[in-house]
This record gives sequence, structure tokens and C-alpha cells, in this order.
Amino acid sequence: MSLGLIIECIVAVLLVITIGYCWTLNRRLSRLRSDEESLRATISELITATEIAERAILGLKSTAGNADRTLGARLGEAEAVSRKLTDQLGAGEDVLDRIGGVADRALADRDTRVAAPAAHTAPASRTYETAAEGLAAGIIADQEFAQPVEPRSAPAPKAPARSVTRDIREAANESAARLERFRRQAQDRVA
Repeated sequence: MSLGLIIECIVAVLLVITIGYCWTLNRRLSRLRSDEESLRATISELITATEIAERAILGLKSTAGNADRTLGARLGEAEAVSRKLTDQLGAGEDVLDRIGGVADRALADRDTRVAAPAAHTAPASRTYETAAEGLAAGIIADQEFAQPVEPRSAPAPKAPARSVTRDIREAANESAARLERFRRQAQDRVA
């Protein structure tokens, strides 16, 4: 064998190895290109999902802002109603105290009428309050003479009316406290 033939055989073997390597490299490059296309598709989907999420976040912020404004307005209205209820409860308690006082005086007047009916004379000028007392005492006395009832030793207690007032006041205070807690929770959620 001649040296030229040996060199040509070596070159042929190297060419076959080179062709095999190029074929393997071509397969790897084609796989890389197909992976690149799928990666581009994935990136495109990711960008689309990000845009949708950004729009959803903007919508949520808008909704949260509207809810915050609505909640603030409703809390303001509720606080105003709570203040109004507190004022009305105070006025109601005053009215109950007045009615209780009138009832006590009417009962005392009735007791004096029953004890000494001839000794009682009406004053010349009566105010509306004393007229109401006299009217209430007269009605009570008429009812007692029509239907005999065991005599009462003391005037009617004012405790039930005051306990009702106290219960209403406690309920109003409790609702105001709940309203305040709700308002704080709403502010904490918004913050």
C-alpha cells in the first residue's frame, strides 16, 4: 500500500466521521429550533396572560375604590343615624322621666282624693300639667270605684320604664360600638 492510498483512506474515514458529526449536529440544531418556536409561543402566551392580569388588577382597583367610597358614605350615614338615635334616646328618657313624674303625682293625688274626698278643691288657675295630673287621677279613681282592687301601698315603680330605656340605650351603644368596629375593619382592609 502506498502512502497516498493510506492518506486517502484516512481522509475518507475522517470525512465519514465529519459527515456523521454534521448529521448529529444538524439533528440537535433542528431540535433547538423547534424548542425555540415553542419557547416563543410560551413567551407570547405569558405576555398575553400578563396583560390580562394587569387589566384585571386595574378593574379590581377601580372596584375597590368604588366600594371604599360607597362604604365610606354608608358608614357616614350610619354614624349620623347612630347619633340621631342617641339623641332620640336621650329625649325619650326625658319624656319617660316626665311621664313617670306625672304618674307618681297622679297616684299621690289619687291617694289624697281617696283619703279625703271632701278636702280636695281645685285651684283657680291650673296649668296643663296639673290639669293632666288631675285628669289622670280622676280616671284612675273612677276605675278603682268601678272595679275594686287591692289598695296599693306605694306608687307604681318607674323601674320598668327606666330598665326599658336602659335596655334601649345599651342596645344603641352596642350597635354604635359594632358600627365603629366594622368601620375600623373596613379601613384596615382598604389599607
